[in-house]
Amino acid sequence: MQREEEDWLKFVKQKRIIAVIRSPDLDIGRKMAHAVAAGGIKLIEITANSDRPWQLIESLHAELPDCSIGTGTILSLSDMQNAIACGAKYIFTPHVDLSLIQAANSAAIPIVPGALTPTETIAAWQAGATAVKVFPIQAVGGVEYLKVLQGPIGQIPLIPTGGVTETNATDFLNAGAIAVGIAGSLFPQSEIQQEDWQSIRDRASNLIKSVNSKIVDYDR
Repeated sequence: MQREEEDWLKFVKQKRIIAVIRSPDLDIGRKMAHAVAAGGIKLIEITANSDRPWQLIESLHAELPDCSIGTGTILSLSDMQNAIACGAKYIFTPHVDLSLIQAANSAAIPIVPGALTPTETIAAWQAGATAVKVFPIQAVGGVEYLKVLQGPIGQIPLIPTGGVTETNATDFLNAGAIAVGIAGSLFPQSEIQQEDWQSIRDRASNLIKSVNSKIVDYDR
């Protein structure tokens, strides 16, 4: 594993929470990122199907220097090239694509492909994934499914997404996840529409406090 990947993985294990932002409007996406960052979340993923994602990532690098800004929903090599060009610090994909994993390894950028079955998870890891995103986790049993995976493949760093909320995040982390990705639960549509950024900031802050107080052997 490259030094850049090792450093990023260490940061992920320390911070634990990844805020996933998928926004149809660049300015709203920017405000969403600032709100969770103000609440203490330091890992922010801007999905490639957001409005002008590369411009947003580039802007957030300058505006939120203490955060690690990456991208997700990467489906092609051209998307990956755009993400790298704008300065994304890590790549998430919803699937296992060996060509994308190899390209990320060549560029020395952390990549976390999405997998669901043990076969997919092991294939991604053996191909050079930095960690593996278990997605969509809630559709296949949530925390209980993660516990089952931990038995045979506990040596693989797992990041569940898809159904993780502020109320069950600590359960996933205590079940062995190195981090969790949270999307809609952090950003209720009613608060987005009202631009109630304070409520989103408070929710992020409360989540961080909960993680810090309830995670067993929390890695600081």
